[in-house]
Amino acid sequence: MSSVALRPGVSAGTYPEREESPEPRLERLVRDGLGALARRRHADRKRRDGFLRSVEEAGAGLAQASAAQIDECVQGARRELISSGLGDPALARAFALVREVARRTLGMTHYDVQLVGGWVMAQGMLAEMETGEGKTLTATLPACAAALAGIPVHVVSVNDYLVQRDADAMRPVYEALGLRVGAVTESQREPAARRAAYACDVTYVTNKQLAFDYLRDGLVRGPRRDPISLRLERLRDEPEQGEELMLRGLCFAIVDEADSVLIDEARTPLILSGPGASPDEPRTYARALELARALEEGDDFQLDRGARVAALTERGRDRLEERAQPLGGFWTGPRRREEWVVQALCAFHLYQRDRHYLVRNEKVEIIDQPTGRVTPDRSWERGLHQLIEAKESVPLTPPRETIARISYQRFFRRYLRLAGMTGTAREVARELWSVYRLNTVPVPPRLPSRRERLPTRVFAADAERWSAVVARVAEIHRAGRAVLVGTCSVASSEHLSGLLRDAGLAHQVLNARQDAEEAAVVAAAGQPGRITVATNMAGRGTDIGLDPEVAERGGLYVIATRRGDARRIDRQLFGRCGRQGDPGSCEAILAADDEPLRLYYRAWLLGPAQRLSRNGAPLGRRIGELLTWLPQRAEERRHARLRRSLMEVEDYLRDLLAFSGGAE
Repeated sequence: MSSVALRPGVSAGTYPEREESPEPRLERLVRDGLGALARRRHADRKRRDGFLRSVEEAGAGLAQASAAQIDECVQGARRELISSGLGDPALARAFALVREVARRTLGMTHYDVQLVGGWVMAQGMLAEMETGEGKTLTATLPACAAALAGIPVHVVSVNDYLVQRDADAMRPVYEALGLRVGAVTESQREPAARRAAYACDVTYVTNKQLAFDYLRDGLVRGPRRDPISLRLERLRDEPEQGEELMLRGLCFAIVDEADSVLIDEARTPLILSGPGASPDEPRTYARALELARALEEGDDFQLDRGARVAALTERGRDRLEERAQPLGGFWTGPRRREEWVVQALCAFHLYQRDRHYLVRNEKVEIIDQPTGRVTPDRSWERGLHQLIEAKESVPLTPPRETIARISYQRFFRRYLRLAGMTGTAREVARELWSVYRLNTVPVPPRLPSRRERLPTRVFAADAERWSAVVARVAEIHRAGRAVLVGTCSVASSEHLSGLLRDAGLAHQVLNARQDAEEAAVVAAAGQPGRITVATNMAGRGTDIGLDPEVAERGGLYVIATRRGDARRIDRQLFGRCGRQGDPGSCEAILAADDEPLRLYYRAWLLGPAQRLSRNGAPLGRRIGELLTWLPQRAEERRHARLRRSLMEVEDYLRDLLAFSGGAE
């Protein structure tokens, strides 16, 4: 999206955003070719080194400048950026100024790799920076440069803790440059407070809060109108919508953990809902569950556990009709009863407690699968949430009705300029370009990696895997190092916790139940002898500081107990160790009877695997690697298909609404 010119000093009376239009095939092919050229151009070492020299030259005299002189430089940078935009010469001078201000206010100086990362993002691209390279500080460079040019900036993060932490930590830099910084979190309910935060020069906000506020703005704005129509309304003295809107438009977004936001969380649409009509609630849900219990898997219904979909067979439809006929009323319509019973089958068989959701304070709270965190503000649609509540015997929440919806693909494509940063993007670089027109540029690390990756061990049975994990944890613990064990669910983390407790190993557990303590637990995970058991993505974005004693003994030891849904997720977990040139080790200890492998290979895998494994020893290295790699690749492809299907549905709805004259 670097080709889109940003207009500095955006007027408060407009709502700038990119208009969506179908892209002809030939134009798409040309863009794909240009994207490859742009990647090479921005990865070119000569151009990168030239920009770094320009920053050094621009900052040569700033260290001795007085506070008044710095203020004069800020005003000069503001005028230059407003007049000439974010070109390299003005950008280099702005970066030098931001670096000097960060040194004075935070005691932190941007390294060259951070300057390169900031430069890449200022061009509207994604900087792939190794874990621990200081992406929070890096983001201040393009954010400050754009804000000084009068462009509203959104720094998008994955959770409320990171939003508030980063806004507070970087606030001195922004304020020293005369910029206002705001933060929008879930706890901020008052519209006036949110509006004030979005009115700041730089706003830190989670992807969910930002997208939902955009949907609310869409309801206020009604059908999208062109800028000329909006200006004519103001000339007729009609009330300005800007007084009610949350955002100032979609100008420039910097997305932290971009692969998580733009890829992992892009499989389901964001739905803004309101109170909806419902059948006779408790009795209908209870009856649907009762009818579903009477059906037998295989004969009456089939389950696709990977896609979490249930389907009735012909025999199942006949049996359901036979059992539903005496009930009369609501249950006499075949389409209606089958829809409800299929949802009840999903609630029974495909949504598991402590894996897909928690029951806490008599409420069902969804666990976000990519992050391992609870999302209390979300609910499943079409009665599924209420069916799960009925299954768990907790009070039913009122059903909701869709008011507006949008996918992350459509939402982030509406920014005039989109940039991002993450440690793991190379595997999805092609999708990031094809969907968001977002080029991925690798940024070399500041220090060479000292991370040691041990061979993967795959055991035939689950029990053997957990025994090996406990043995390895005990061994590393005795050596005085710190251990971080990644698990796939609340249930598995608590199972391992019980085994460690039985072995007399004191430890900390971090999963969706302890989400409030996340940052504190992760930050302390590098202390001598510390054992931390966490869901794979918990603590992402929080540094694990190594105690010097731990560093001397080999650093943090990370153990993965299951393959992630994508190779990136494994790299994210292993990236918790060996940060910024620190020592560290990582290892995967897996089981052949894990659910992803059972779904991929079916039952025929387990017998041969048990025969290949002698006396509980792991399978051969190459066999084990292949057995676990194939299901992971299949899962990556399945998720890519889901994201593609969602885009097709969104495009269809957009065209349908455009044809009917309705609002989006």
